Amino acid sequence: MKQWIRKMYESSVIRYVFFGGCTTMVNLVSFFVLRKLNVELNIANIISIILAILFAYVVNSKFVFQDKCETLRDHVRPFCKFISARLVTMIIEVGGVWLLVSVMGMNDMIGKFLTQFIVLILNYIFSKFFVFTTGKSK
Repeated sequence: MKQWIRKMYESSVIRYVFFGGCTTMVNLVSFFVLRKLNVELNIANIISIILAILFAYVVNSKFVFQDKCETLRDHVRPFCKFISARLVTMIIEVGGVWLLVSVMGMNDMIGKFLTQFIVLILNYIFSKFFVFTTGKSK
């Protein structure tokens, strides 16, 4: 069992799915709490996405892609690329939630949940091939 767990952890896809799930939970839980506090839909959505982005950078850099940044300065470039990529998917997510909830009349939590699948796939592709490349063989 121990070897199976170790083998699973060696896969960046498995690690991404696990930590992506954690990131999604940060996003959904913060969105849920903000909506229960009567924060407007788009404001709650943007705040929850920002919290999830910050959480995601830390876990993706350290645990998923195991980037080899050793100093704070080493993190500047990948962090900027990470934020740029996440801004693209944030636009997709905000637009998707708005479309599903405001235009199509879907429940806000269901609309938020459904957009997560597209965002998860795009974020993995951006992170693997664009953001976390420090220390990888060319």
